[in-house]
Amino acid sequence: MAFSGLGLHLGNLSRLSNAQTRSISPENFTGEKGKGGMSVDGPAAPQARDLGQGWKVSPFVVIEPGATFTLADIEGQGAIQQIWMTLARGRLRHSILRVYWDDQEHPSVECPAGDFFACGWEEFAQVSSLAVCVNPGRAFNCYWEMPFRKRARFTMENRSEEALTVYYQINYTLTEVPEDCAYFHAQFRRTNPLPYKDVYTILDGVSGRGQYIGTYMAWGVNNNGWWGEGEIKFFIDGDGEFPTICGTGTEDYFCGAYNFDPYVAHSGRGAVQQSHYQEFTTPYAGLPQVIRPDGVYKSQQRFGMYRWHIPDPIRFQSDLRVTIQALGWRTGLKEAKYLPLQDDIASVAFWYQTLPAAPFPKLADPEYLEID
Repeated sequence: MAFSGLGLHLGNLSRLSNAQTRSISPENFTGEKGKGGMSVDGPAAPQARDLGQGWKVSPFVVIEPGATFTLADIEGQGAIQQIWMTLARGRLRHSILRVYWDDQEHPSVECPAGDFFACGWEEFAQVSSLAVCVNPGRAFNCYWEMPFRKRARFTMENRSEEALTVYYQINYTLTEVPEDCAYFHAQFRRTNPLPYKDVYTILDGVSGRGQYIGTYMAWGVNNNGWWGEGEIKFFIDGDGEFPTICGTGTEDYFCGAYNFDPYVAHSGRGAVQQSHYQEFTTPYAGLPQVIRPDGVYKSQQRFGMYRWHIPDPIRFQSDLRVTIQALGWRTGLKEAKYLPLQDDIASVAFWYQTLPAAPFPKLADPEYLEID
């Protein structure tokens, strides 16, 4: 198959291609060649009045409360290659990013902007991974490749009660898309609190062929003690009661160990260090956010974790379901026992699949998604 310009990496960056590079931003809403920086009446016109056209007249958009704004509407065949975005004076959990591929009426991506970029608690957390980078100050970057064959449409809904200021840039290529390229999907869910002995569902209802490529979780703990004993399970292609893949613990799935605590494994062996949760961010997995109680209004522990299946995608041929247990420890007993938890859990599942895809469950209303 001819080289299409998709999937470039260090090993083939030198290879030439007929792909055409384009970019959409408030300075060029259509991404047309030679049409950037032409605004004369953008929101920053007062600041550029002495400089004129071409001098940062339209660097952002303002989305009013309750409004939905089309960030990009691209016709043709190609792939999204990088997204940069920052939301000023906006609520991350109430800023809903949606992406529609080709002729589908329902979105293949529907997710609060913060959670999509692995920042689920409306607080900045620095992330350094291959797929997502979050940089000072609150700059969101996405590098998931997103092919499309007819059309790509991005929207942002402002569900808060204040205006949302969005700076953004969507970089893409117009090029031939190979037949075996699937479509990018991302689905957000939240359960608060998780009913006693219920299992949290990260993803279900998937029908088609594809591969699961990542998980982000914003986990709020409502009990004392360690909370991450639960196993993640992947039910693949008709699995019944039992899954094909069953993990060994929450921190294990997110590529950590022993409670994300550098010292818990050495307790009782002469260790004198104070146990604590250790943040980390790596190319494929991380615990970039630990929000610790302050003794006043931040009363609960909260965690943000990601796991990208870039070198190890989970392939499915017909269907997929993903669940995780909320399981902690019963403390104060002679022998430790598991404790089913009733935590505040939100997640984003990332996967590629063929179209058509099934519609997502209805996104909960802003009151239910509120971070309190």
